[in-house]
Amino acid sequence: MNHHSVLLVVDVQNGFTPGGNLAVAHADHIIPTINQLAQQFTHVVLTQDWHPHNHISFVENHVGKQAYQQIELDYGTQVLWPSHCVQGTPDAELHPDLNIQHAQLIIRKGFNAQIDSYSAFQEADRKTKTGLAGYLKERDIQQVFVVGIATDFCVAWSAIDSAELGFTTYVVQDACQGIDLDGSLAQAWQAMLHAGVKRIQAVDVPTYLTQGDCA
Repeated sequence: MNHHSVLLVVDVQNGFTPGGNLAVAHADHIIPTINQLAQQFTHVVLTQDWHPHNHISFVENHVGKQAYQQIELDYGTQVLWPSHCVQGTPDAELHPDLNIQHAQLIIRKGFNAQIDSYSAFQEADRKTKTGLAGYLKERDIQQVFVVGIATDFCVAWSAIDSAELGFTTYVVQDACQGIDLDGSLAQAWQAMLHAGVKRIQAVDVPTYLTQGDCA
């Protein structure tokens, strides 16, 4: 195993899988691949959306607005989502099929009622840090492999931040599932590739782990 790499598993929760409050179609299909990939990593970090009921991103908290409408807030453009992953509810729990017993850390994000948080590294104000970067650097992590839900939002924002922080960053395409809201998936891939993120498949992971270990 490569001790300088981490698998970052983004938001594999009930709320984003079939039956959840913000279900992404077929998102449960990637879970076996994620479980298999995790066995190749010493270091695994999970993220978990963890919203209060009055979160600013919930359309229910904006009178007269529609789900998936975009509004402007102090920190920028915000998509209004149906209420999801509310703290302490079954919707916020990690999916029961996710089986990664050796994961060392869960980063909970989106718990600030006034700021959304897609990225595992910082909130949407681009100022408030989660501490994940410091955690990884303290452990001499150099490569970040990102998987999970949704490709075009939390996966993409996490991967772009990872690359900008200096980590060699890969998104494992067939271990992610996107929403594709008005072309958001293609836009997200374009932004990730522009930031230097590498798009790979699960079968490629052992090769890149070996390369990173040699480096």
